[in-house]
Amino acid sequence: MEQQLVQQLPSTGVGSKLPHLAECVYLDYNATTPIYPEVSEAMKPYIYELFGNPSSVHAYGQQTRAAVDKARQQVAGLINCSPDEVAFTSCGTESDNWALWGAVMARRGSSSSSSSSSQQGLPHVVTSQIEHPAVTACLRSMAEQGLCTFTAVPVDSQGLISVTDVVSALTPNTVLVSIMHSNNEVGSLQPVAAIAAAVRQAAPGCLVHSDAAQSMGKVAVDVQQLGVDLLTLVGHKFGAPKGVAALYIRQGVQLANLLSGGSQERGRRGGTENVLLLAGLGAAAELAQLEADATAAHMRSMRDRLAAGLLAALPRHLVRINGPQDSALQLPNTLSISVKGLSAPSLLQMLAQKLAASAGAACHSSHGPAVSPVLQAMRLHPDYAVGTLRLSTGRHTTADEVDRAVTLIVGAARKQGLEFGSSGSSSDTANGTAAH
Repeated sequence: MEQQLVQQLPSTGVGSKLPHLAECVYLDYNATTPIYPEVSEAMKPYIYELFGNPSSVHAYGQQTRAAVDKARQQVAGLINCSPDEVAFTSCGTESDNWALWGAVMARRGSSSSSSSSSQQGLPHVVTSQIEHPAVTACLRSMAEQGLCTFTAVPVDSQGLISVTDVVSALTPNTVLVSIMHSNNEVGSLQPVAAIAAAVRQAAPGCLVHSDAAQSMGKVAVDVQQLGVDLLTLVGHKFGAPKGVAALYIRQGVQLANLLSGGSQERGRRGGTENVLLLAGLGAAAELAQLEADATAAHMRSMRDRLAAGLLAALPRHLVRINGPQDSALQLPNTLSISVKGLSAPSLLQMLAQKLAASAGAACHSSHGPAVSPVLQAMRLHPDYAVGTLRLSTGRHTTADEVDRAVTLIVGAARKQGLEFGSSGSSSDTANGTAAH
């Protein structure tokens, strides 16, 4: 990245507080991140000064074309691929839908003229029970339209997918396996590389897609090491603006176009490029490379401090931490903690002006709390699921914010009537004790 883009603004590096986050403790980085100041600086020229259409041959167009090309190189550098293998999209949902729909429709088109018995019947997709709705809803829609069938493999109590289960779900008609790189709710890192290798051996013609939206800027994502054909990344999860994302498409992979129009994205996705947002995505990608180790270490430190504080203050016999026990299988920033007897949605509503976080259940007045599909798939008891908080740290989380969050959560739990009188036993604290 050019020097002016990486120059640290006053107090904006890893571990520093952003002034506009001071009033309300922000621990919802898995939902979205603020635009990092360095990224904002990289975007500024394209708000007013550099406005040309990148498809134009004149000087104005070539200025913005250079910015688009640079962003593509920066994203390619982050995931270790060729710039030609990076296709820009508007969001993670579009990237996921393109991977799924594009693979299914490409196979349907190729099989219409083939008499091979292995291609008879509808294309089949293998996924998991804990995927983002951008994957599950897309597959349900295609299945309802008679375009494909799909199998969602289960997860264990730690939110981990079995390679064996994925391979067992393959059929002669399987055209795609779509398994997320990391889970957005409990932070479980999936064995994507092992899955891809096993699929290659069992079904050589099958494509492998991974939604890595939640992993970018937190852990290394190398498409060569993973062995995937398709990979989704999303800008607003690692310091870039909302409304910009990308899909890695391995060279030689054929996808049906989701959007038809102009010749943008090598003819794969029509539509004039949003240069402003792409400049931000590129800057965020390069910043993620430069700060990878420092950012991960800081996020983990803040997450561990948060977990230790809550476990020390809350009744231990009512608390469990969800997700993998092995820290190597866990995102460094994600804490999913369940408190039996607590209503997480009500607690967060009570603290809405003081703490930003997410719950593992949503309130529905007529039917009671609706537990997230992820926690259901992990077979978490409803009494714990309703009391599940997802707290996610980030580049700008501070120790003071973490300590304030612990105080706020414990105070709100007391107001809900949670019984603090008994120390109880630790038999219910499955999947971990303190920090991961």
